[in-house]
Amino acid sequence: MTETDAGFRYCEELAATHGRTYYLATRLLPRPRRSAVHALYGFARLVDDIVDVTAVNDPAGAALQVTATERRLHAALAGDPGPADATGLVVGALAETIRRYDLPLDYFEAFVRSMRMDIPGTPEFRARYDDMPQLREYMYGSAAVIGLQLLPVFDVADIDAAAPYAAALGEAFQLTNFIRDVGEDLDRGRTYLPADTWAAFGVDVALLEHGRRTGGSPDPRVRRALAHFVALTRAEYRRAEPGLALLPDRIRPGIRTAFELYGGILDEVERSGYRVLDVRAVVPTRRRARVALTQLVRLR
Repeated sequence: MTETDAGFRYCEELAATHGRTYYLATRLLPRPRRSAVHALYGFARLVDDIVDVTAVNDPAGAALQVTATERRLHAALAGDPGPADATGLVVGALAETIRRYDLPLDYFEAFVRSMRMDIPGTPEFRARYDDMPQLREYMYGSAAVIGLQLLPVFDVADIDAAAPYAAALGEAFQLTNFIRDVGEDLDRGRTYLPADTWAAFGVDVALLEHGRRTGGSPDPRVRRALAHFVALTRAEYRRAEPGLALLPDRIRPGIRTAFELYGGILDEVERSGYRVLDVRAVVPTRRRARVALTQLVRLR
C-alpha cells in the first residue's frame, strides 16, 4: 500500500467514525469518487477538530496548528506531504484529490479562513453573528465551498448551472448542524444562529445558557425561535433540491440519501420539542437504514 493509499484509507476511517450520516451516504458512490469524498471530509475534520478541541483551551496554539496544516497542504501539492502522521496522511490524500479533479485551491483557502473565524485571538474571530449576512459569510467557507468542491469529483456536466444548488445544499447541512448543536456550541463560547433573529423572539445568550445548565424542555421563546430556524433551513433544502436532477445517475442516490437524512435531523429536533440545549438530535438507525436501502434499490 502506498502512502497515498494509506491516506485515503485513514480519511475513510475518519468519516466512518465521526460522520455516520455522511459515511452512509458515501457508501452509494462509485469507489474512486468515494475515496475523493473521504479525502475532502478528512481535511475538513482535521481542521475542525483543531478548532473545536484545541482552540477551547489554547486558541493561540490552535491558530498555529491551522496555519501549519494549511502550509502542509501546499507542500503536499508540491510533492512533499511530510511525515506520515495524521496530518501528512490527510493532506497527501487531499493533494492527490485536488490534482486528480483539478479542484480550485481557493475553495480550501476559503474553508481555512472560516475556521479561523472560530478561533479567539485571530483577526477573523467572531464569537457570534449579528445577522444572516454575517453568518453567510462564514458559511461560504465552512459549507458552501464543500458543495462546490464535490461537483468536479461527481463529474457534473454543467458545473456553472449546478453550483448555486450545491452551495445551497452545503448551507442547508450547516444550518442543520447549527440547530442541532446549539447547546454544544455554547460550551465552546459560540453562537452561530443570528443574534437578531434570536432577539426577535426574546432570546439572548443568557437565556440559552440558562437552558443549557438546567436542561429539560426549553423556554417557550427558545422553542419558537428554533421553530423559525427550522423553517428557514427547510426553505434552504427546497432551494437546493432541484440541483439533485443535475447530478449523474450513478451519483444521485448517495446525495439524495444525505439530503433526506440530514433533513431528518430537523424532524428529530421537532419531535423532541426543540430540546437541543441538552440533548443531541439523532436520526434513528432504522430510518437511516430504510433511506439508504431505498436509494440502493434505485441505484441498482
